[in-house]
Amino acid sequence: MSEKAHFGFTKLVVQDLEAMAAFYTDVAGLTEMVRVQDAVGDRKIDEIIFQPTAAGGSTFVLFKFLDRSTPANEEVILGFQTPDVVGFVARARANGATVVMDVEVKAEHGVKVAFVSDPEGHLIEVVELLPVA
Repeated sequence: MSEKAHFGFTKLVVQDLEAMAAFYTDVAGLTEMVRVQDAVGDRKIDEIIFQPTAAGGSTFVLFKFLDRSTPANEEVILGFQTPDVVGFVARARANGATVVMDVEVKAEHGVKVAFVSDPEGHLIEVVELLPVA
């Protein structure tokens, strides 16, 4: 019997690796774990791997193809869960993000939610769980 695979990481393809690392560090409080310089086939890459934000959690990776200057946006929607969605959106805005949808309470889903675009235009959904009544 083979073991099941599990979701381990998300890689976001970016244009400016350093600027995007600063954005996600400042806004989401991520901590850099390791940098990798390697190749995928014959394409050279640089990436920054961040520590999981919870025990057993997946990792977040910023990934840059060195032969491609502009990646496509909205191929991935990042999801961050936070205890303070208003604070997250404020930090995002202060660090160059655009608010796509300001904080809304979605009681039917048990969350407060907002959408922002990072400085390169990647869409981020930010969720705060509402207290259970």
